[in-house]
Amino acid sequence: MDTLITRKMENKDLQEVLKIYKEGIETGMATFETIVPSEKVWDERHHATLRFVAEEHNRVVGWISISPVSTRAVYSGVGEVSVYISSDHKGKGIASKLFKILIEESEKIGFWTLQSSIFAINTSSIQLHKKMGFRIVGTREKIAQLHGQWQDTIIMERRNNLM
Repeated sequence: MDTLITRKMENKDLQEVLKIYKEGIETGMATFETIVPSEKVWDERHHATLRFVAEEHNRVVGWISISPVSTRAVYSGVGEVSVYISSDHKGKGIASKLFKILIEESEKIGFWTLQSSIFAINTSSIQLHKKMGFRIVGTREKIAQLHGQWQDTIIMERRNNLM
């Protein structure tokens, strides 16, 4: 792990980011999406500068980013977090490192709330979010179906220290 670096995501990273996202889709407990979006669609959905990758031996092994929760100006400081780690690098503290940089950089530019909607069955993600200062604010029961099965999501949020 001493070769791991975290840095801003660059355009050249997008293919690797989408490969890791595909792995998340395949778990059946990371997203309701079933098809990997195009590079253009992914790029349009995520904040232009609040996207970071973890790289080891010149290979992207994880990523984190923020998506806007609304186009309304009053919610400009609220972002939805996505964090994905390649299946062969889970459990190594990479997500925590990515979270730290995302939290720091998002607060610098005025984000006051980070939120996540996590499948209730994804207990490791819920624990990670708690570790990073998120709290559970609710459960959305049977909010949507994935492969014909209703799923509950846990809504978590983290307020910056200035709130």
